Amino acid sequence: MRQAQVERATAETRVRVLLRLDGEGRHRVRTQVPFLDHMLAQWAHHGGFDLEADASGDVAVDPHHTVEDVGIVLGDAFSQALGDGQGIARFSSLHAVMDDALVLCAVDVSGRPYLHWDVRWPAPVIGSFATELVEEFFRAFVVRARVSLHVVAVHGRNSHHLAEAAFKGFGVALGRAVRVERASHPSTKGVL
Repeated sequence: MRQAQVERATAETRVRVLLRLDGEGRHRVRTQVPFLDHMLAQWAHHGGFDLEADASGDVAVDPHHTVEDVGIVLGDAFSQALGDGQGIARFSSLHAVMDDALVLCAVDVSGRPYLHWDVRWPAPVIGSFATELVEEFFRAFVVRARVSLHVVAVHGRNSHHLAEAAFKGFGVALGRAVRVERASHPSTKGVL
């Protein structure tokens, strides 16, 4: 089974993640950042990943450190669980809809980290969650997971809907990209 458990402790945060790529979308997420919990639950459910995530940190100062470190640890867990990527589909993309929001998520599980982020937020916060932290999470994840990801908001009037479409879309696209489909390696180079 493709799974990994990763822990990270710093002076600012403590994060533990258990990720199963070949899951059923089960999730238990407790990060002290309720909006992030909601988004990670959507990501796991729609990606078909089993996810346990626990985090504590200096959220009284700002949730930035916790959001970024959860992205780092989840990216590390993804990379470890994926292993050499033998037989995966590798590429996937999806236009995800959430009411008024339409977001394109395209992923290449390539071993090369890259994030193209083109989302303009109608509001600077969702509840008390700063919208700029969504990009911080995705950047931390793709760098540590070593995947290329393009997230482009086609349109949307509601920041919550845009964020949710991005997380759901990325979950679906990433879940499809890591499905084992073939006997050969997904790269002509023989390594990701």
